[in-house]
Amino acid sequence: MKFTPLILFSLLFATPSTFANSAHCGDEGIWIEILGAGSGELSDGQGPPSFLLWQDNVARLIIDTGSGSSVGFDRSGADINDIEAIALTQLHVDNSVDLPAYLAGALTADRSNNLTILGPDSNTPEFADTETFLQRLIGDQGAFPHLSGLLRASAPDGFRVKVANVPAVGSRKWARYRSPNIRLTAVPVQHANVPTIAWRVEIGGQVAVFAGDFNNDKNIIGTFAAGADALVASHAIPEASRGALREAFALPSELGKVAAAADARMLILAHRTNRTRGRESLSRAAIEKSYGGSVLFANDGECWGL
Repeated sequence: MKFTPLILFSLLFATPSTFANSAHCGDEGIWIEILGAGSGELSDGQGPPSFLLWQDNVARLIIDTGSGSSVGFDRSGADINDIEAIALTQLHVDNSVDLPAYLAGALTADRSNNLTILGPDSNTPEFADTETFLQRLIGDQGAFPHLSGLLRASAPDGFRVKVANVPAVGSRKWARYRSPNIRLTAVPVQHANVPTIAWRVEIGGQVAVFAGDFNNDKNIIGTFAAGADALVASHAIPEASRGALREAFALPSELGKVAAAADARMLILAHRTNRTRGRESLSRAAIEKSYGGSVLFANDGECWGL
């Protein structure tokens, strides 16, 4: 794949802009802001996975809510009242723990329009489905019962949280969310025993796919992400990994094959861990054996234009 003018624009003008010196990504177009590029490790210097999708300087969608991402959201200059939906790829701590902070923040911002939360269903006792997860967090008997009004149809707090489980087993696509701005499609992926889904976002004539954590055993993402302007995937393990890690994550070489099969314009590598930091050149070499597009190693606070 050759570099297109749009990719070159992204590389030149969507250079890493950090929270400290930028209130937003760009005034026009579609941008992905990295609220968290790391994992759940407490020694990697990065926040767990979370992404913010902008359209013409309006924040529309949050993908995953890793710990500390609400602080990054605040620093980004985004307005929680503009967010249409929060889409979760899985309910691991490092992907979901800041969700109550966003809900509490929406209350203090006097939000009035309903907020949609979408996440995986579950068929395993180790993980709740998303609807149960919200009840355990903010239901009447949950950890934060003072937020329970958000789940009531009467919306006593000014807005209502609308929660939906998305199938995390099988191979059928889910496509039940569409607004004037965004169309969301999801598909189950394999991530060891963790119910996990990938998200395809169509917005402003662009496509961003958030593949998250997957082991690629079923070779689903290449087709699901076909024609994506940006494919965001986890760079959690190095090329030499074997055993249990391979049951949870795709190798860099496999990420390259997936991006090539999708003909994605750029591959953004997030969920970076201490296992892969310092090995970027090796990972890039493995990826570029099959993929000729842009390979970007994400860091907290960066913005990339589609």
